[in-house]
Amino acid sequence: MALARAAGRAGAAAALALLWLLVCAPGDAGCRFLTVADLFDRVIRHSGRIHSLSTALYAELEKHFPPRDNELGKPARKCHTSGMLTPNGKEYAQKIPREELTHLILKLLQAWKEPLSHFNQHIEHHQELPDDSLSKAKQISNMVHELKTGVEKVTEKMQSMGIISNSLNGMASSEATGLSISNEANMMSDSDFIHCFRRDSNKVQSYLKILKCRIMPANSC
Repeated sequence: MALARAAGRAGAAAALALLWLLVCAPGDAGCRFLTVADLFDRVIRHSGRIHSLSTALYAELEKHFPPRDNELGKPARKCHTSGMLTPNGKEYAQKIPREELTHLILKLLQAWKEPLSHFNQHIEHHQELPDDSLSKAKQISNMVHELKTGVEKVTEKMQSMGIISNSLNGMASSEATGLSISNEANMMSDSDFIHCFRRDSNKVQSYLKILKCRIMPANSC
C-alpha cells in the first residue's frame, strides 16, 4: 500500500513537471515544449497570482482577527526566513550571480512548503473564517508546490542550455529544510505568518523578473 502511494505521488509529480514544459495539454494536436522565455513568463505569472492571493488572505485575517488592545503597537514576530540573506532592492539583486539568485529563489520556496502545509491544516479549524479564506489558504499551499516545480524546470532548462552551471542540484532542498524553521513559523499568529509569506512571495516574483532580464537582455529590466 505504501509503495502504491509513493508511486502515485511520483507519477503526479512527473505529470506536473511535464505540464510546466508544455504549451498545451499532453496529447493535443500541435503540442510543443516551451522556450526558456515562455517558462519564465509562466513562473512569473504564477508567482504573481500567489502574491495576490496572499495579499487578499492577509486582509481577511486582519478583518476577522484584529489585534487585541494589549497587542497594538507590539512589533511583529520575526519571520522564520529572516535568517536567509536576501538582497534588498533591484540594484543589489542584479549584482548576484545567476546561479546564486536561482538558488535563493528555490531556497525561499522550499522554506515555505512545510510551514504552509501546516498552516493550511491549522486554519481549517477556524470556524469563523469564510470558506473563501480557507480556499485561499489551500490554493496558496498547492501553488507554492507547483511554483517550485516550475522553477526547477526553468533551472534544468537553463542548465541544459549552458546559461547556468549544474552546481545547484540538491542545494535548495538540503539547505532550506529543518524542524527549527517549521517550528518557528508555527509559533507565529496567522496574520503574522501570512504577512511574512506575502513579503517573501513578493521577493520571489521580483527575483524571477530580474533573473529573466539578466538572461534575456533584450527584455527591458
